[in-house]
Amino acid sequence: MTNNNSTKPQEYFGGQALIEGVMMQGSGGYCMASRSADGRIVYQNGSRRALKARHPFFGLPFIRGVVSFCESMYVGFSSLAWSAFQSGEEEEEKMTWKDMAIAIISALVLTIVFFVVLPVFAASFTLEYLGPFGRSLTEGLIRVALFLGYVLAISRIPDIHRVFQYHGAEHKTINCWEAGLPLTVENVQAQTRLNCRCGTSFILMSMIIMVITFTFIGNTDVLGRILTKIAAMPVITGIAYEIFRLPLRYPDNLIVRALTTPGLWLQHLTTQEPDPDQIEVALTALLLVPGFPGAEYNDLPPNTISEADLNAETNAQTNTPPAQQAAPAAATPNTEGI
Repeated sequence: MTNNNSTKPQEYFGGQALIEGVMMQGSGGYCMASRSADGRIVYQNGSRRALKARHPFFGLPFIRGVVSFCESMYVGFSSLAWSAFQSGEEEEEKMTWKDMAIAIISALVLTIVFFVVLPVFAASFTLEYLGPFGRSLTEGLIRVALFLGYVLAISRIPDIHRVFQYHGAEHKTINCWEAGLPLTVENVQAQTRLNCRCGTSFILMSMIIMVITFTFIGNTDVLGRILTKIAAMPVITGIAYEIFRLPLRYPDNLIVRALTTPGLWLQHLTTQEPDPDQIEVALTALLLVPGFPGAEYNDLPPNTISEADLNAETNAQTNTPPAQQAAPAAATPNTEGI
């Protein structure tokens, strides 16, 4: 089947790796797809307009970065909760709105403690030896080292390794679409698993900007430095987002390539080569995003089912009276010796 996407796409689609699944989204909505225990690909899609598309203020430069980050946090946690349920989590363990809020707040607190408070305290002991500038630089380098060490450590966990494989499937699928190729497993497998618009690259970009910016902050005490960094996090996020978008406008610019190169290096850790089954899940998620232009001339992977149809199927089986259920096959008479 021929892909009509022979020119550069007018809209860029993004995604996220889930637990045994992938979430893809565009301006028209989103789709989450996950491989269930019985081998089928279960999906759920719907409309979701970003705040910056609904209110012009939220689309202003630097403001849009903070808004997009907050939306990504919410979407990320809700998608992960959905995929965890699809992969076998019990109904009573499904996350509520309260649970999700607690999870997001907890993640933010841990991020601040681990990547703001800890580096400030660790670097404070170098002040008398290196001076204010050296202390700030050391603090930034500690922050980056902690982040890289964290990524390296979790990449060795088997379950996280599978998530990173789905991360690779997400990138490869998007790269295949943007290359103008038919969306098949074979074509997706041939693509690179690196993508300059990866969220991992955005996080690393934010940390590099923090190193550069905070190195020049004056000689304040430990508490003052911590509060300054927390207060400046939205500003850093806004700046990082604008730099993060540069490859869309200047893909061949050497400076832009230099800025995105560290993030691409990091993706060698946060993405892994997916298998064909994982690629099928990523293809399902992209093809079923509402308004995705390639859906009409690319085939959906086999054995897919919507969550609504799966629930209806399960309820029908549960509510079927015993007398109407399939009777066991009759025993085959023993004809031996006849």
